[in-house]
Amino acid sequence: MDPIEKVLCREPTGILSLVGGGGKTSIMFHLARQLAAAGKKVLTTTTTKIFYPTAEQSERVLINTDPESILRQISSSRFTGHITAASEPLANGSKLKGFSSEAISIFDKSGLFDWILVEADGSARRPLKAPEEHEPVIPANSTVLVAVAGLEVLGRHLSEEIVFRSSLAGILMGISENESITESALVKLFCHPLGAFKGAPEQARRFIFLNKADDLKRREAASRIATLLRQDPQPVAESLLVGQALNGVKVHAEYPLTPTP
Repeated sequence: MDPIEKVLCREPTGILSLVGGGGKTSIMFHLARQLAAAGKKVLTTTTTKIFYPTAEQSERVLINTDPESILRQISSSRFTGHITAASEPLANGSKLKGFSSEAISIFDKSGLFDWILVEADGSARRPLKAPEEHEPVIPANSTVLVAVAGLEVLGRHLSEEIVFRSSLAGILMGISENESITESALVKLFCHPLGAFKGAPEQARRFIFLNKADDLKRREAASRIATLLRQDPQPVAESLLVGQALNGVKVHAEYPLTPTP
């Protein structure tokens, strides 16, 4: 099958936002690396907060609360490849605060970037999450939206240890605290209007990425999840990708969720 950047970023330009559970940062920087290698100009940033990128993730990081100042610095440097931008370092020094959706629009209108990749949600490194009222922070002009979830939650008991905002997630999935997370429960989180795609811009192409597909058992579970998702009369996403986001993103399978013409 095609590499992930060919699936998610098939258009020449766009804004891709990532929401949901753990793996978003790894996917974002992998896409940036692949797109830059293909000759694209790429900006990685966030509307929430991210860990300060390693040199391998991003060789150049610009920090300024004013997006116009960021753009001036980039314009004056004959920018090519990939750059990361953030508004300011957070108190502990290990994380960076991002920009508002309006600032993302300013970056987009500058014409300096082919692709803008945005981590638009936080999950405290848990593999699954439900969005609070103020979440996620998806730029309105996003053209691609990817919801991430980890397959390791299947069979685990619902708790804050494994699911960020577990009490909200339980309501959306129809299970109680300490009940097992099933395949059908996970599907409910994807399909609920207040679930994984809450606040999705109407024009954005939607994808699901099931992470931690480490073995045959989890990949078979992912296939059954795709079958359940296809039963929804209104497809929640264009397709479901099954793979691993650590040490370079690997996609083992893609399941189209929309009817073929």
